[in-house]
Amino acid sequence: MKQSIPVLTLTQVLTATVAANRFTTVAGIQTGADLNALGVSRTGGISGERVPVDVLGTTIIESGAAIAAGATLKSDATGRGITWVTSGARLAIALEAAGGAGEFIEAVLIPNAA
Repeated sequence: MKQSIPVLTLTQVLTATVAANRFTTVAGIQTGADLNALGVSRTGGISGERVPVDVLGTTIIESGAAIAAGATLKSDATGRGITWVTSGARLAIALEAAGGAGEFIEAVLIPNAA
């Protein structure tokens, strides 16, 4: 069983369809590649719905590729976590490894800026 220990979870009104466990922006959409994020959606939803978004603490994020435990994460084009290499906003640190895309891992959210 995966755990998360959020310190701050905000309710966000979506302005587009968002999948669960994806990085989201302050505009209520999934974060694009390399962009800043408000946090990670706990549930999915469609435009106009309110969803909880983990902003501080640990959260569960869907991987967009293989990730090593301890890797710094950024967002891919669909809001999934991928390993930060040289560019983009640093959003979280992986507490668990992912063998590939579509896995759910615990990560610590960090203050971010591109």
